[in-house]
Amino acid sequence: MAIFSIPNVKITGMAGAVPKVEINNWDYEWISKEERELFIKQTGIEKRRVVDGIRSTTTSDLCIMAAEKLLTELDWDRSEVDCLVFVSQSRDYIVPQTSTIMQHKLGLPKTCMSFDISLGCSAYVYGLSTIASHISHGQFKKALLMVGDLSSLSTCYKDKSSYPLFGDAATVTCLEYDPEAPPMHFNLQSDGAGWEAIHIPDGGLRNYYDIATSFEIKEISEGIHRNKFHVNLDGIKIFNFSLIEVPKNIKNLLKHVEVEMEDIDYTILHQANKMINEVIRKKMKIEPEKLPYSIHKYGNTSCASIPLTMVSEMQEALKNKKLNLLLSGFGVGLSWGSVYLQTENVHVSDIIVEEGE
Repeated sequence: MAIFSIPNVKITGMAGAVPKVEINNWDYEWISKEERELFIKQTGIEKRRVVDGIRSTTTSDLCIMAAEKLLTELDWDRSEVDCLVFVSQSRDYIVPQTSTIMQHKLGLPKTCMSFDISLGCSAYVYGLSTIASHISHGQFKKALLMVGDLSSLSTCYKDKSSYPLFGDAATVTCLEYDPEAPPMHFNLQSDGAGWEAIHIPDGGLRNYYDIATSFEIKEISEGIHRNKFHVNLDGIKIFNFSLIEVPKNIKNLLKHVEVEMEDIDYTILHQANKMINEVIRKKMKIEPEKLPYSIHKYGNTSCASIPLTMVSEMQEALKNKKLNLLLSGFGVGLSWGSVYLQTENVHVSDIIVEEGE
C-alpha cells in the first residue's frame, strides 16, 4: 500500500491562470434546452474558460503567467530555485520536455533540475509527492510545481459527453524546505486495467495516426460525434470507479495518520463533476461548507482542478489561517491519490486572466 509521509516541506505560495475566452454552457446549442438544464444541474458546470484554438496559448504560457506573478509577489531570488516540475497531459512538444523551456523562459539558473510528468486528474497530488520528496532532505531549498492542462482541445463540439465538461487552466505552487514544517501524508494508487475509461485513441506510438481514418469524425451514438484524436469518456465506469475507490483511499489515509474526518478544515476534490463529488461528500460525511467548488465557473480543468479551486475559492483562508487540508485527485489512468497536509500563511495570488479580455 503506497501510504507514506514526507517531512520538512511547506507550501509558500500559489497562483493560477485561465484563458481569456469564457464559454457558457447555456449557449451549447448542440443539445436541447432541457438537456442543458439537466447537464448543468448534474455536473455543476455552467461556465468554462478555454483557449482560443490550436496554436494559440499553451499550458506552459499560462503556467509562466502565474509563475511570473507569484515569484514577483514572493520576492523570490530566481537563482535560488533548485527544481521545476511540470505536470500536464498537454505539453508544448513531444520532444523536448516542456519543463526545461519553462526554466529558460522564467530565467531560472542552469543548476535548476527540471522534468515533466504526464498525469491527469490525480496529477496535483502525485506531483506534490514527487517534488516534496526532492525537497525534504534539504539539498533543494526552493522549488516550483507547475500543473495545468488544455483539455478543451481534445473535445469535439458535437460530443455532448465531453465538450461541455472541460475547461483550461494552469497553476503554480511554490514550495520550500522547512525543518519545522509538519509532514505531508500521501496515499497513491493506480489501476491500469481501467485505462480505456478515459483515453485518446490515436496520436501516441501505440496508434500513431492514419491520415485516412484518424481525423474522420464519426457518430458514436446519439449526440456523440468524434474522431480518434478526441477524448473518449466512459461516464458510467468513471462514476463507479470514483465512488468505490476514492472514499476507501481517503479512509485508509486518515486511519494511517490517526486523523478524523471532522478534524479536516477543507477537503478539495478533483472537480470531475458535482454529482460525483456530492456523492463522495455524503459518503464521507463532509459538511457542505468544507468542500469548495470551482467547477461552476471553470469546468473540469483536469490536473489543475485542485490547485485552481484552492486559489479561486480559498484565498483568504489559506492566507490567514492554519489549515488541516485533505486533497484528493482521481480519474484518467486509472490513477488516484490523496494527501493530508497542513498549511499556514500561504501567499495566494489573484487568478490571472489571459490578456485580451
